[in-house]
Amino acid sequence: MLDRLRAVVGDEGMLCKAEQLLVYECDGFVVEKRSPDVVVFPVSTEQVVAIVRLCHEFDVPFVPRGAGTSLAGGCLPVGGGVMIALTRMKQILEVNFRDRYAIVEPGLVNVHLTNHLKGSGYHYAPDPSSQGACTIGGNFATNSGGPHTLKYGVTVNHVLGAEVVMPDGSVARLGGATDETPGYDLTGLFVGNEGTLGICTKVIVRLTRDPAAYRTMLGVFETVADATRAISDIIGTGIVPAALEMMDQGIVSAIEQAFHFGFPLDAGAVLLIEVDGLEVAVDAEARKIIEICTQSGAREVRQANTQKERLLLWKCRKQAFGAIGRLSPSYCTQDGVVPRTKLPEILEFIIACGERHQVRIVNVFHAGDGNIHPILLFDERDAEQVQRVLAASDEILSKCIELGGSVTGEHGIGVEKISFMNKLFAPEDLAVMTLIRDCFNPTGRCSPGKMLPTSAGCGNESLPRGKPGRRAAM
Repeated sequence: MLDRLRAVVGDEGMLCKAEQLLVYECDGFVVEKRSPDVVVFPVSTEQVVAIVRLCHEFDVPFVPRGAGTSLAGGCLPVGGGVMIALTRMKQILEVNFRDRYAIVEPGLVNVHLTNHLKGSGYHYAPDPSSQGACTIGGNFATNSGGPHTLKYGVTVNHVLGAEVVMPDGSVARLGGATDETPGYDLTGLFVGNEGTLGICTKVIVRLTRDPAAYRTMLGVFETVADATRAISDIIGTGIVPAALEMMDQGIVSAIEQAFHFGFPLDAGAVLLIEVDGLEVAVDAEARKIIEICTQSGAREVRQANTQKERLLLWKCRKQAFGAIGRLSPSYCTQDGVVPRTKLPEILEFIIACGERHQVRIVNVFHAGDGNIHPILLFDERDAEQVQRVLAASDEILSKCIELGGSVTGEHGIGVEKISFMNKLFAPEDLAVMTLIRDCFNPTGRCSPGKMLPTSAGCGNESLPRGKPGRRAAM
């Protein structure tokens, strides 16, 4: 099989030495590790088809991978086998401003599309915090969000269609370049499928017109409670900011060490708030937001006076996760969701949970839509620390469910959160999801051991019974 794979992608398009495969043993979720048997780098749909057909012929599991920025083990090769790395499929194939769409390959880095569109009057709205590294295909797989999706929606709201290589090697074309296509919404089904239904090889994305004006503000609060009260009050007035992000003192300290922006190190929390739209409207909204923040206990609200200042604020927010390296050698980012009104309660619980398990936790999250990102700091070389982090993570995500939320807003289920699916869904719901997956992926070779707690196909044997998605190796 290796010889036939090499014939498809060439020597330069394949890795199979143990030391090379170590690079691909995990994604951003470092707790779980498993190396694939081989990594291949196709450059076209035709090569992906040939690889998948070989896997089908030899009954070998396979998993697609983008940039590896997944934070839930989404591209972990649970059953070993072939990893199909799509990073060399990174072309912008077409941009059509008249009909407001672009066609791109899955390995295109999100920010590269943003940069390509600068000055055109249009942009691609989904902007994950890992925008400088994550790929459009990865965003498609997990239905990624980002700071500006509060107003503009998540990835599924901006995907018009896709080309997908199915698990048997056939090619399907979903949706199209228009807003409405007849038949079932298979595009919506495939966005967020985490690679369990097929491999995306082209994406048709919607282009959004640039707003005429922005107003970007930084609210500085003494406590997290004051900041969360301001969040509820802003949304309660009917204002829908383009973005509404919260960072607590731990994150602010790391960012300030990294970028020296002038963040107040003694602040309990800061809110990064942006409104956009017509020039005549944004000033009134900004004034109202400043008034609300002040009434909620903000000791000051700074406003970016230039585009340079605005971009620096967003640079600090987008690179917050990178700055965490100054605080800890390893970290685990959770991705729960709660109703906005429950933000104070979940944050109090997170603080108490960290104290109970002796785990330092810092917070940065999409406050406007209740998508929390508690970041648990630890050293993965210490098995005891790892167990405490896993226990704290489980408690936080269980609390999100208890408060009427979910265990993921944009990172996906991957292998990390499979054990929560039985808590989120009734057996009948999971049975329907399994039927859908088996319709497209009947042998279970494509991304085995992901998303659903009873996965068919290869790889289940490597996961301990009663604790799906977690290995005992740590």
